[in-house]
Amino acid sequence: MKVLKIEKSQWSQGLEKLQGTYRLFGPVKEKGSHNYQELSDGQQPDLTFQNTRLSPKSLVFPQSEEMLNYSLNEGEADHHILKETPKDYSPRAVIGIRPCDAKALALVKMNFDTDQYKDPYWLNLYNATTLVGLACSAPCSSCFCTTAGCGPFNEEGLDVLLVDRNDQYLAKPLTDKGSALLVGAGWTDTADDAQGGIDQAKTEAEAKITAKIETDNLRGTETMDLYNAEFWEDASFACLNCGTCTFSCPTCWCFDIQDEVYGKKGIRMRNWDSCMFPIFTVHTTGHNPRDTKLSRVRQRFMHKLKYFVDKYEQGIMCVGCGRCVRQCPVNIDIRKISALMNSVGANTKCTV
Repeated sequence: MKVLKIEKSQWSQGLEKLQGTYRLFGPVKEKGSHNYQELSDGQQPDLTFQNTRLSPKSLVFPQSEEMLNYSLNEGEADHHILKETPKDYSPRAVIGIRPCDAKALALVKMNFDTDQYKDPYWLNLYNATTLVGLACSAPCSSCFCTTAGCGPFNEEGLDVLLVDRNDQYLAKPLTDKGSALLVGAGWTDTADDAQGGIDQAKTEAEAKITAKIETDNLRGTETMDLYNAEFWEDASFACLNCGTCTFSCPTCWCFDIQDEVYGKKGIRMRNWDSCMFPIFTVHTTGHNPRDTKLSRVRQRFMHKLKYFVDKYEQGIMCVGCGRCVRQCPVNIDIRKISALMNSVGANTKCTV
């Protein structure tokens, strides 16, 4: 597929055309930070942002989502029957998603789209969404995507990759969905020899990323050697179990399902949950298999850096966005934890 050029003077007109076909979402500045929101008519996404505080995973996996509804009123014909709550699965487009967040959705998809089970809520929203990525030319100092199987120009999971080149965007269509969106916006001008400019910008952006995560020994290390490692007590000491890391993480997907009843009507809904919360694994008997802070911290990092690696052979369940590093109130750093875990396989000593 040929790379197209979009003059910034024609950008807003193209978005206006798209709003007749798509619900548009994009980064919007709010209270000093950016988050992804649905754009109102004529509203522009703020593509000057560096990255958002929260990932855009809520666009396909809402923090709270009504799944089913029911009535216990025997006077109604369909009482005591669970009915699916109507959903809006009309075409949507996310304008300006970062490549790391698109890669994260592709990783999470492996949990919601398996041979044994396909989650209709997650998949219907995901399949209705066209992802227009914005290459990251100025990464955050805490970004380590290039050593996490990703990168500032990574294309996996995207339908279109946008590259900001001063007075224009270069648009690289990656899927049929992406091509259809560009045509719908009227962006059809071919950019001659544009790939060379994209490659140069990619090299320059990757050179700005100096943070890294060490993972080369994780797959070959025995699971129980990592599980029983001595460093977990020190690594978990400062944790507050606040859940900030999991709620900000684009690859965390734990949820709980609850019934909410008022009078004789009720709904069944699912809400984000966190493996860092003390009651996350409490059984109905009252037993809690992860009743200590150490066990919960260990579970989070073992899942991302070992269990996922062994199960899917797709690398770590992390894209290096750095949100958890920036936002943890007690400075627990996944890069340091990974270095400790990685050192177990290398039979070397490492300290927090």
